[in-house]
Amino acid sequence: MNNKTFTYKKSGVNIDTADKFVNFISKISSKKEGNKKFSNIGGFGSISDIPKGVKKPKIVACTDGVGTKVEIANLLNKYDTIGIDLVAMSVNDLIVQGAKPILFLDYISTNKIILSKVKSIIKGIAKGCEFSNCELVGGETAEMPGTYEKGKFDIAGFAVGVVDEKKILNNNRIRNGDLVVAIPSSGIHSNGYSLVRHIINKKKINIKKNSFLKKELIRPTKIYVREILNLNKRDLLNGCANITGGGLSDNIKRVIPKGLSANIDLSKIKTLKIFKWLKKNNISDKEMLKTFNCGVGFCLIINSKKFQKILKYFSKEYKPYIIGEIIRGENKVKLNAKINWN
Repeated sequence: MNNKTFTYKKSGVNIDTADKFVNFISKISSKKEGNKKFSNIGGFGSISDIPKGVKKPKIVACTDGVGTKVEIANLLNKYDTIGIDLVAMSVNDLIVQGAKPILFLDYISTNKIILSKVKSIIKGIAKGCEFSNCELVGGETAEMPGTYEKGKFDIAGFAVGVVDEKKILNNNRIRNGDLVVAIPSSGIHSNGYSLVRHIINKKKINIKKNSFLKKELIRPTKIYVREILNLNKRDLLNGCANITGGGLSDNIKRVIPKGLSANIDLSKIKTLKIFKWLKKNNISDKEMLKTFNCGVGFCLIINSKKFQKILKYFSKEYKPYIIGEIIRGENKVKLNAKINWN
């Protein structure tokens, strides 16, 4: 007679470890103001208030991940910033329509829950929520042996925001003669990492020993929430675009109304050192512009008379600058000249 028993733990799933992680999240919640944040952790669903003072509230929801940037985190064994990226990828989309992020949920799936790793990830998520002034109200952590290789994981995020109907940013506000304004990125952000990793693998670059790449490739995505909401509150925006996958052209065209075109002078773009390094690896200008933000993390479309007014809402590091204007046309976006990679 076979007396061997089967257990969930023997299959590779340790519920006790998962419970310890939930307890950890609950503990860091006590450090938050009034113990309000994380108050839903451990429940089946989260309950949140709609912010007061919004006369005609509209709900805006976004979801995203960080792509293969998780592999860079694994390679460097550094997980404390990837959570900031996760929050950024969703909240930077919310604010394009003028919405204020109010809550965030995360999903972490992994081969095996390693507490030190998931704790670092969740600390980054909490920091991203702090930057965005929204609440981390819950999430899910799944241990999935056999689905992921040893040490592998993935993360996804889900954000919900609220905007007053009168404050919704849509293409009805955009006019001929408006300016297209660039806000610098902090680096690659979280798009194009499959190409980055392909270059690293083909050239057999050890990024652990390359101080420049080690710093740049894990640098977290800039969160633009506070700046954009300040501008929208003061009616300084006609439109905006988060520059993610697809680059400048594909993302800006999403907000341009029929009959108008964003005429962009690429020679005005202030690119960053990491993109100059990428460009040297035999990547065409077209591929660079399609894959990466090339130094422009976010774009504003504003009335030309309001340009000076918006500058005071940004730090020197992320000071906006003009890269084009809205003209009449059917192409949605026109890219002129070339980026200066020197």
